Amino acid sequence: MADLIRLAGVRGRGFHGVFEHERRDGQEFVVDVELEADLSWAGASDALGDTVNYGEIGALALAHIEGQPLDLIEALAERIAADVLGQHRLVDEVRVTVHKPQAPVGVPFGDVTVTVMRRRAPVPVVIAVGANLDNPAAAVTSAIDRLTGLLTQVRASSVIDTEPVGGPEQPAYANAVVVGRTRWSAPRLLRALHEIEAEAGRVRAVRWGPRTLDLDLIQWGIPGTDSEWLSPGPALLLPHPRAHERGFVVRPWLEADPAGSARVGNAVIPVAELAKGELL
Repeated sequence: MADLIRLAGVRGRGFHGVFEHERRDGQEFVVDVELEADLSWAGASDALGDTVNYGEIGALALAHIEGQPLDLIEALAERIAADVLGQHRLVDEVRVTVHKPQAPVGVPFGDVTVTVMRRRAPVPVVIAVGANLDNPAAAVTSAIDRLTGLLTQVRASSVIDTEPVGGPEQPAYANAVVVGRTRWSAPRLLRALHEIEAEAGRVRAVRWGPRTLDLDLIQWGIPGTDSEWLSPGPALLLPHPRAHERGFVVRPWLEADPAGSARVGNAVIPVAELAKGELL
């Protein structure tokens, strides 16, 4: 279950309604906004940049309350939800409730509310899978099964054997690449990958050392478009800075997604070109 931010009772005077007197005189509207997001990094870092600024959410809701008049509070809720998802990419899901306590209902009543729930549109992601302890091929296959349940439209490469790159002397690896789509933010997806690694007994003791399972988030979104998640790290480094140099990533990536592309510095290069060995 994801973490939640709930901002309740944003009040303002608006001119929404189908009747002439509502458009002329206006009335009070109240908005509640509930956001589903991964807040674990903010809890650890105590940094505003790692969470959703609920002051901005409140200002956004108030701007819509006081803004363009609409006939229906359903439309008001829809516009607030769309702007939250459009402006705050850490948010995976938003629920917006609009209250119209002075609505012309014609009978005694306490309140009228409309609630909408909207999720982020799915984006493509690329995940590299590797292992070289115990039964590496079985570990990679099991991880692919887990990712198939985590993502949609999943395509996985075959499992290949590769020699280790960097680090201490260690056994050969089993590697694969999974491509699919997710509605989760990059931080939330990365946390889920770390949980799968932990369940497989992953211990981060030696950099580039042997491991029971390694799940690397290579890419989130489409390179060169607004959907691409760029992050300099250190907690989240996207896109993966060395993926294009590693044959054990590029070759299975090409198998899983022959039409795929990767960011290399400021350029976006087809994975098929990378697989030719020009940059490996």
